[in-house]
Amino acid sequence: MIYWQLFASFFYIGLFSFGGGYASMPLIIEQAISTHHWIDMGTFTNLFTISQMTPGPIAINGSTFVGMRVAGLSGAIIATIGCVLPSCIIVTILAIIYNKYKDVDWLKEILSYLRPAVIAMIAISGLTLLGDAVHFGHNTSYFALVVFIVSFVLLVKYKVNPIIIMVACGILEVIINML
Repeated sequence: MIYWQLFASFFYIGLFSFGGGYASMPLIIEQAISTHHWIDMGTFTNLFTISQMTPGPIAINGSTFVGMRVAGLSGAIIATIGCVLPSCIIVTILAIIYNKYKDVDWLKEILSYLRPAVIAMIAISGLTLLGDAVHFGHNTSYFALVVFIVSFVLLVKYKVNPIIIMVACGILEVIINML
């Protein structure tokens, strides 16, 4: 019964928390504190703090944290799946719809107007991350700059699969940290 409650509660949170992690906080409070009494407000504050310190979205980290507190590792897994599943379903449905209607002229036109905005947002995020990684100025990390340049050339000029680049950079980071 607890597993179903965890799954259903975090499925609800995953389905209705639009706008990022902060938008999920009232839903987590409602489900985990008010409705099911799985945690108290002090524990929620700890959850929020831990979610800020760990990689990943707040809702997913929150679901894992609450699930672990309530039902151990299996509860963490079930709550996390419940939180992620709505997005997977919605994206799958949108992909099916897109594939069905991708040749419609008005949709092509709308997407052609959105493409430059999306590229600009990705570029701004990339440049921000580059600045944080390299630390331009007196503490410049030339190694991070070289990794960026090599990755960029491999992606743009040689059309290497981005996943291969990410995995290679991750392996390189592990090797560097082991030295």
